Amino acid sequence: MTLDFLGNLERTHKCGELRVEQAGQDVVLMGWVNRRRDHGNLIFLDVRDRTGITQVVLDKEISGEAHAKAEAARSEYVVAVKGTVRKRDEGLSNPNMATGDIEVVARELLLLNESKTPPFSPAEDAIGNEEVRLKYRYLDLRRPQMQHNFELRHKVARAIRNYLSDDGFLEIETPFMTRSTPEGARDYLVPSRVHAGSFYALPQSPQIFKQILMISGFDRYFQIARCFRDEDLRADRQPEFTQIDLEMTFPSQEKIFRVVEGFLTAAFKAAGISLTTPFVQMTYDDAILKYGIDKPDMRLPAMVSLTDELTPELREALKIEAALPVLGFVIPDAGGLSGTQKRGMVEEIRATFGDCGLDFLDVARLKTNETFAPLAATIEAKTAVGAADLLIVISPKLGTPAKWNYDAQWIYKRVGALRLQLGQKFADKHGRFAKTGTENDFKFLWVTDFPMYEWDEEAKVWNAAHHPFTSPHEEDIKAGRLTNDKGAVRALAYDIVLNGTELGSGSIRIHRQDVQAEIFRSLGMSDAEAKERFGFFLDALEYGTPPHGGIALGLDRIVMILAGATSLREVIAFPKTAKAIDLMVDAPTPVSDQQMKELHLRTVVRN
Repeated sequence: MTLDFLGNLERTHKCGELRVEQAGQDVVLMGWVNRRRDHGNLIFLDVRDRTGITQVVLDKEISGEAHAKAEAARSEYVVAVKGTVRKRDEGLSNPNMATGDIEVVARELLLLNESKTPPFSPAEDAIGNEEVRLKYRYLDLRRPQMQHNFELRHKVARAIRNYLSDDGFLEIETPFMTRSTPEGARDYLVPSRVHAGSFYALPQSPQIFKQILMISGFDRYFQIARCFRDEDLRADRQPEFTQIDLEMTFPSQEKIFRVVEGFLTAAFKAAGISLTTPFVQMTYDDAILKYGIDKPDMRLPAMVSLTDELTPELREALKIEAALPVLGFVIPDAGGLSGTQKRGMVEEIRATFGDCGLDFLDVARLKTNETFAPLAATIEAKTAVGAADLLIVISPKLGTPAKWNYDAQWIYKRVGALRLQLGQKFADKHGRFAKTGTENDFKFLWVTDFPMYEWDEEAKVWNAAHHPFTSPHEEDIKAGRLTNDKGAVRALAYDIVLNGTELGSGSIRIHRQDVQAEIFRSLGMSDAEAKERFGFFLDALEYGTPPHGGIALGLDRIVMILAGATSLREVIAFPKTAKAIDLMVDAPTPVSDQQMKELHLRTVVRN
């Protein structure tokens, strides 16, 4: 086959732009053959580009040469079409296409490039084998859904950038190659050729640099920043990701909230969704008590404490541990289960909890017992369960294990996990819950006052729950809790949560060197170790550091939710697999002995 040259031919329109108003106009379209239909003297090519599809008619009587070329064309061939827009005949419009009322009658067809038979067609709505999609990502990205996702990502990022720029923030880049400060996830390390045995680290976040920018007097900084973490992957986690990073001097917590709500409102507006602000706020402790998790999905009703309703006499009769919490929750419109289904669900609940001292309280059975019927009525009233709803009550059995004594919130967390599990079980295919509105039902929440420290039971040490640059509440410092009662210290830390997904975390930072040094010591870090790891930062704090704070939100997660996707891989152009492999370029790969020698490295194989 002889391919054509484009020459001086210029594209006049894109494939998704033409409408009836252009009927009679001469146009030039360029794109890929999405589908080809051969009807003898008439051949129809659906020509596709990023904007959409136009049906092109190759009529042998109008142009035998163009018709002959169309006979050779196949899916994914690159073509140029010169012809006239024509309104389709009555009854032949395609309501499923934006251009469905017109077609282009071709006078010339150029075959600009051919294509091998692809392993899947970009015209397909869904491709089952994700590994094939990732290997041939350039084909996968041609699919209309993927192109929509990345146009959406562009619009969201632009809206955020414009909002923050208009609000006085400066966009400043921070280094990709910095020093390793091990904490949280593992760093990706970059060996230095010039400094043998030394390594740079790729940033897990720009945390220290953005604080130094505040020390430098820039007042308001933001960056749509690339970050890197060497951690195990899942659907909402990738080794390289993008976050909306910002920092402000002299902020109140509420001021940071208003800024974030502002750019999120702009971002969602770019996706055609209106938000109501300010968002709901809730402390960490209240989130655990009401939802059993620090990132509540508020589309489902909260848990209800039934502890006071269970008197000592009732607890003894029902064999429920004295004084421990009894919790109930409702799953809307999930109550229409048969007896067999209910029994199966009870067994599923018991299997979920395992041998941990928690059990299922059958309220329906209580109603049939004269002694317990008033209790059942009280439970139903307090949980506001409807006739069509599913009511679950979880109670601690006698002999509940000692873990309760170690973590006073343990039961709330376990019951909260079950609430989410059953909520997802009865959600529809879009992840929507009954009685909660439409697909665009977004429930935002600020969670505040996180614990400053978390206890590592295995290592028997206290670790920073957020990061060691987070400021504690001033009253907790004054009360001496940093040394006497770490478990009671509250951080000036906050998360922004959407429909059970944590979008981002932030905090008011420590701006005093003496407080920062004390926090390092409270984490078991000697002054010498702190100097070794963070000396430059501790030095900077001694040169007039202003109070400051900020936050970082995951751009990938925001776009994933707006796109209705279930994986970050749907909104990252060239993602990695769950084993951190790029199937398209086949990375990572070994490097040559010469490269290893230049970097002063050698490979050691361990058994």
